Amino acid sequence: MFVAHCPGQVTRPIVTDADATGVAWLDLLDPTPDEQALAARITGQRIPTRADLEEIESSSRLFMEDDAVYLSTPLVRRIQDDFFVSPVGFVLMRDRLLTIRFTEFSSFDLIAKQITASKETYSGDEVSVLLLEAVVDRMADILEHLGQSLDTLSRDVFQADQPRQAGRADQMLRSLLRRVGRSGDLASSVRDSLLGMERIAIFVSENKKHDLSEKLRDRMSTVARDIVSLNDFVSQISNKVQFLLDATLGFISIEQNNGMKILTVVSFIGVAPTLVAGIYGMNFHDIPELNWKYGYWYSLALMAATIIIPLLWFWQRGWLARGR
Repeated sequence: MFVAHCPGQVTRPIVTDADATGVAWLDLLDPTPDEQALAARITGQRIPTRADLEEIESSSRLFMEDDAVYLSTPLVRRIQDDFFVSPVGFVLMRDRLLTIRFTEFSSFDLIAKQITASKETYSGDEVSVLLLEAVVDRMADILEHLGQSLDTLSRDVFQADQPRQAGRADQMLRSLLRRVGRSGDLASSVRDSLLGMERIAIFVSENKKHDLSEKLRDRMSTVARDIVSLNDFVSQISNKVQFLLDATLGFISIEQNNGMKILTVVSFIGVAPTLVAGIYGMNFHDIPELNWKYGYWYSLALMAATIIIPLLWFWQRGWLARGR
């Protein structure tokens, strides 16, 4: 989809060159080859492909061609409890901005609504700064939600007052481990997005061939400071994720040790009765208890005692009780 966002007008599709006249923000959303060709003809610039936008080296993400500034970064899109990462590209020209994306982002939709509802005139530089501010705000919202989720996860991991039942402990620990893993993946993806945004802010602010106005440069500096603070928060989140991961793995080890205790008890109590049965099952003629009237019951009682006494001993030491 190839659309134009204009002040005081409804977002309209671009079909011909005339539809883009005087438009400061051209937006390519999951474009077709024909739409990419139309955008290239209108702007006179090369339109990067998805493969171009997914390059990881800085020289491929931040560069200039002629008078146009090419910028790209991965962005996190969060939908309820799920998320994914998709690349976003910016082609900043003297008189307009072209964005290339392959999925919808709430920050882009927010700025599009703000521009179409306004009667003020926006330049391409102003639109780019607005988008960067909105994206950083969205990253902050995601991190705030992630922090709250980790607080809930921490309470679930360390709920010492709730007994871990034998049938549910494994399922609960698996669920906790998956939640910790997803939180770590989200924190890592947000860090990548913030790193890309920080590089864009620095590159645009220090680019002498495409000078921003003093007001926009100040706003871009504010964006850069916000990104630094969010990076510090991501580091804190990452440390907490690692802590919860270690704690969850520790509880899993405890559950495994409990299982090994049960196996040890079963193995131990099986040895003594087997020994008694082996002794009185030997085929020797001179066995004192062989002709004893109560020898059979004596051997059964002895085997029962060798089972009960170790069980009582293990029970007193808590080996037969499931931990909390």
